[in-house]
Amino acid sequence: MPYSGNIFSYYCLSNDYVNNIVAHPYNFNAGDLALYYVSFLRAVSSKISRDTLCLLVKVHGDVVVSFPMYTEALKFAQHEEKMIQTAIRALTLNIYNICDDNVYQFITTPPASIYFSDLVSSLRKQCLQLDALVNSSEDKCTHQRNKDIFLKTDKIVDDLFYFKDMLSVGESRLSRVVTQNLLSLLILPLLLPLLKLGENKGSYHISAVTSLYIVSRLLQVVGGKHLINGVAGLLLYHYMALCERDAIATNGDTAGSTGDASPLLHSLNDINIKVSGHEAEGEKEININYLLQHLNVQTSSNSHFDGSPRDDNVCIERFGIFAYLFSDNHSISLASLFLLLTLAENKDLEHFPASLLGMSQSQGLMNNCESAFLKVDGSILVRLMPQILKTLLKVLACQPPVSPPMQWHTGWFLRKVLQCQGNKLTDDNIHLFNTSYEQSRECLQKELDGCWFDHIPDTIGNEWGSCKKALELQFHVKDPLFTLELEICQQAIDGNFNSCFAWERMVDAVKVLILHLQLKALIFMGCLLEKPSLESPSDSDLGKTYSRDISSPSFGSEVSLGSGIPCRIAFSYAGVRDIYLVAVARGISGKLILAEKHPFRSQRGVVIAIAPLAGLSQPRIDEDHPTWLHLRIREFEPNFVKAKGSQSKVSTPPADGRWTLGFHSAKACETARLLILEETCKQRSSVESMLAPLLREDYLVNVLDSQGD
Repeated sequence: MPYSGNIFSYYCLSNDYVNNIVAHPYNFNAGDLALYYVSFLRAVSSKISRDTLCLLVKVHGDVVVSFPMYTEALKFAQHEEKMIQTAIRALTLNIYNICDDNVYQFITTPPASIYFSDLVSSLRKQCLQLDALVNSSEDKCTHQRNKDIFLKTDKIVDDLFYFKDMLSVGESRLSRVVTQNLLSLLILPLLLPLLKLGENKGSYHISAVTSLYIVSRLLQVVGGKHLINGVAGLLLYHYMALCERDAIATNGDTAGSTGDASPLLHSLNDINIKVSGHEAEGEKEININYLLQHLNVQTSSNSHFDGSPRDDNVCIERFGIFAYLFSDNHSISLASLFLLLTLAENKDLEHFPASLLGMSQSQGLMNNCESAFLKVDGSILVRLMPQILKTLLKVLACQPPVSPPMQWHTGWFLRKVLQCQGNKLTDDNIHLFNTSYEQSRECLQKELDGCWFDHIPDTIGNEWGSCKKALELQFHVKDPLFTLELEICQQAIDGNFNSCFAWERMVDAVKVLILHLQLKALIFMGCLLEKPSLESPSDSDLGKTYSRDISSPSFGSEVSLGSGIPCRIAFSYAGVRDIYLVAVARGISGKLILAEKHPFRSQRGVVIAIAPLAGLSQPRIDEDHPTWLHLRIREFEPNFVKAKGSQSKVSTPPADGRWTLGFHSAKACETARLLILEETCKQRSSVESMLAPLLREDYLVNVLDSQGD
């Protein structure tokens, strides 16, 4: 018996039992039959071995002519039910991992091989849908739109990992058909807009930022020599042609040329790129050789290539992806830089003049410097490094400042560049950085007048570690999704007051200050800072002290009414009640307390409501009723955001509360208003004293002195 395993399994798979079950014409239109059917197929596929595979296929001569379980399963490949899709992919991978030449020949030959082109076409459709979401002009920056984009990118990444799993099987015929479909149907059409080829520009109807994101993510997840080198060859074709032309002009031949693209793109010669033409034309095919001819014509006919060697940087900037690298659109600029670094750091980059991107084989990917490839003399990125560095610093120093996420991702790139440049900046660059640093300090100082100033010290302590970790994030694990986030979230936050949005603005201001402190430390100290120790002012520095029951009240507890002001308030559920207003600040903590007089103790009150002093905004006396004091109460609970993670956004923030207090006279109302402002000012002063060392110009000097001690 050829099968030495489980006899029962061998018996079940023989005599066409399974094939008859699989090929039966079931009615899948109702009920859960499709799910049970696919689950059965998946279970059977997990039991197949090289010995039993022959029992499930029909062979004519040495050629497999039928594989019912595989072909019937593929009919559910695009099923709307996620569980069914997952089961089909698991089934196909089970089959692909069984080494059988005849089966590989069957699945990589039409009509069975159409499955791979359908997969890529489906992925291409999803990419177009993603681009439509990114560039939608309706409901920009809404929570639901962001959520839709994240869900769509998750689906795209899932598909990319499926392609990676197929290539990881390691079978040459399978790898070839998968790679060729990815190149011809997705990758190369995506690159056409980035090449700026006139008639081909925009033929794929996809924006540059989406194209850059998808190509970067695909290279990160799927990788592979053919994909990496094909993308590198096309994106850098202009520069390679320039190097080759200069070598010919200098040496009279191509012997010394480092920019010949022919060997690099030789494996792509037989690939036809499928692109979308005009509506009347539908989809058309462009052969890779046709594309390269157009690239050669564009390169040789451009007058900038006739300039002197010192103008080469200008030439580079005006072609293809390098034009995007220095785009006025910051998200596109960062996305271009990310894609170039993805290529330069990829271990599969071969048959390619490595010095073009600044990476030598002897260096490996990473040495002491995370971006060691930037150190190689004569590379593209090294030649452009002064412009790249200044571009990043200009983004940080923009006036008005760009969004906090834009500053953070720009800072991440800047740290990589600084590390590889030895943290050296010219005077002009130092001026740009100092301008940006001052803006970050001013932004945080503005938050001291906001409704969350009391949480700034704790936020610095809570965010410092995560910000440092984000700044140190390794390149290969950084998700290029940030490029889409930056593209869709460049609008300013709504100016209407809301404590939830104010919280996010305060946290962003803290993170931007931390970023600048870390970058400044990197520039002048060569390292990043550990979390600072922020000390609260001692009780002796606070002047008047208060009993614990005032500084830490709770609902229903007793407090002293010594400094309270009598007033009235109307509750929807309890009518009008006579109460006392007590405002007190101790250190960086401040509370506004509403207390009802104790029935038996005249100088004591029972707490019925508490509000943070910092969250009252500006107490306002009613213009028509001078005895009424209007207060806006901070209702948002930041612990909710902390529990969900730093990237969480509240889709429907709670409305701020409103209190209206009535006093027996206008003078008493004004006294209450001034009391609230006075205690709030005391609390703010304590916070400012606590933050003062961190915001001083000599903070780094003090850090160095403390380390020396």
